[in-house]
Amino acid sequence: MVKPLFDINFRTHVEITVKQMMQIEENGHKMGFLRKLMMENAGASTARYLLEKYGNLQEKKITVFAGLGNNGGDSFVVARHLAGFGCKPDVVLLGSPDKIKTDESISNWKILEKMDSVNLIVSSDPIQVPLNADIIIDGIFGTGISGKIREPYATAIYLINTSQAFKLAVDVPSGLDPDSGSVIDKCVKADVTITYHKMKIGMPKRMDMCGKIIVEKIGIPPEAEVGVL
Repeated sequence: MVKPLFDINFRTHVEITVKQMMQIEENGHKMGFLRKLMMENAGASTARYLLEKYGNLQEKKITVFAGLGNNGGDSFVVARHLAGFGCKPDVVLLGSPDKIKTDESISNWKILEKMDSVNLIVSSDPIQVPLNADIIIDGIFGTGISGKIREPYATAIYLINTSQAFKLAVDVPSGLDPDSGSVIDKCVKADVTITYHKMKIGMPKRMDMCGKIIVEKIGIPPEAEVGVL
């Protein structure tokens, strides 16, 4: 039996734009389902996918590439949960910790700083980072990508794409416009993309970049969609 390229329920499947997703998140936040809870659930579900796929993660070398926005914050949560499953992931922060952009991401980075079970690498020159991973997690950019990709992100995307590791993209492959499906410059070519709440409208057009797409619910109340969808 051929496995589906999408892990979703097509009877309830709706593709949404980035603007719609941002409004849904804002509505959920105002209801009391805070963004930090969305980030926690997104990261936890992604780590569980790897546990279900591989079983014993203690034997896997995992490298997480993280940007300075919420996509990086999601990947910080992934790394923390992976440590709880017995592996010691490398987290490569592509920039300075004092440049992390959101409170949710800052708070999750500070937790990692207290964990000996996670190896933190702060680097503006990822070419210097030893990369012998079995699994790479792409948490560089989320949905807000536009224009030419600058360093150190361009080099990080190159390193990911030239690795033989299994590649998992958090929410959207870095470099892909999730509304149009276009790639202006460079883009991570993922084996699997785990996206959250609902699939972004441009993603099915670029299975060559997304790989298999899995849509994970992260606890956002359906009432947050009222007036948006």
